[in-house]
Amino acid sequence: MEYRRLGASGLDVPALSFGAGTFGGRGPLFGAWGDTGAREARLLVDICLEAGITMFDTADVYSDGASEEVLGEAVKGRREEVLLSTKTSLPTGDGPGDAGSSRSRLIRACDAALRRLGTDHIDLFQLHAFDARTPVEEVLDALDGLVRAGKVRYVGVSNFSGWQVMKSLAAAEKRGHPRYVAHQVYYSLVGRDYEWELMPLGLDQGVGAVVWSPLGWGRLTGKVRRGQPLPAGSRLHETADFGPPVEDEHLFRVVDVLDGIAEETGRTVPQIAINWLLQRPTVSSVIIGARNETQLRQNLGAVGWKLDPEHMDRLDAVSTRTAPYPYFPYRRQEAFARLNPPLGVASPG
Repeated sequence: MEYRRLGASGLDVPALSFGAGTFGGRGPLFGAWGDTGAREARLLVDICLEAGITMFDTADVYSDGASEEVLGEAVKGRREEVLLSTKTSLPTGDGPGDAGSSRSRLIRACDAALRRLGTDHIDLFQLHAFDARTPVEEVLDALDGLVRAGKVRYVGVSNFSGWQVMKSLAAAEKRGHPRYVAHQVYYSLVGRDYEWELMPLGLDQGVGAVVWSPLGWGRLTGKVRRGQPLPAGSRLHETADFGPPVEDEHLFRVVDVLDGIAEETGRTVPQIAINWLLQRPTVSSVIIGARNETQLRQNLGAVGWKLDPEHMDRLDAVSTRTAPYPYFPYRRQEAFARLNPPLGVASPG
C-alpha cells in the first residue's frame, strides 16, 4: 500500500481508505448500502489491515450512529494500528441542537462519537457540511478546543464550496487555530466538478482530497450497461435519488472506454476507475466501500500498478465536461489559459 501525506499536514494516510457506511444498516438509505454487523466488520478490517489500509471513515449520521458503534467494535484491541475518521454537522435528530456546527453541537457530537467508537481520540474529525448559521470563528474556536483537549488530532471538512473552505482557512490562520488539512469530496470519472475550483484550492492551500464514491455512486462497477436494466442487486434501485446525478449517455461513453482499457490491461472496470483517481492532483486517499469480502478484495486490486499515460489520456478525454462560468474561458480560450497553467505546473516567471 502506498502512503501519502494528508494535505499539508504531517499525517501519512493510505492511498485507499475504507468507508464504514455499510456498517450498521439502519434507515432507508444506509440500510440499502449494507447491514454489516460487528463480526463481519471485523473480518473486513482484518483484510484491510493485511493489505495496508489503516484509515477507516464513518459519520455520526450513518445508520444513526450504528456505523461508529460497529466500527469501534471491529477495531477493538488494535486502536493503535488504525486511523479513525468521522464526521458531524448533518442533522441527527429534530431538536434545535441536533444539527449544525455550533460550539455546543461540536463538543457533544465529538464526545458521542468517542463513546460509540470506544476510543479517547479521533484522528480526523470533519464537518460533514457547511453550517451557514454559525460564524466560522465559533466553529474554529470549538475545533481548536477539541484539538487542545486531545480529543481530535486533525480537522477537515466535507462537501464545502471553495469560498467556504477559503474563508475558514483564512480565519484559522488569523486566529492561530488548526487549519483544515482534508476535504472529503465527491470525485469520479463521471463526476469531475471537483476539478473546477476545489482542486486548484487544494493545491494552493495544502488541502488533501479524501474521495468519497469513487465509482460514481455505484455506476462504475461494470454492471450498469447501455440498453440493460439495472442489476437486481444494485443499490441504485433504492439510493439513486440520494446521490450525484449522472447523464446516462455520458456514463455509457465512459464505461465503453473503461471496457476497452479493462480488456487491454486485464484489470476490472472498478479497479481502473479508482486507479485513475489515484493519479489525479491533490488526492490523498480514495475511500472504498464493500458489503462483503469479495467486493473488498476486488477493490484492493486498484493499487500496486498505474495506468499508462495513453490510458489516462483516453479516460480524461471521454470524461471531460464543459465547465460552467467562470471556469470555462480558462479551459477553452488561449488568452485565459496562458494565465492559468495546467494543474500541478508552476507558472513561469
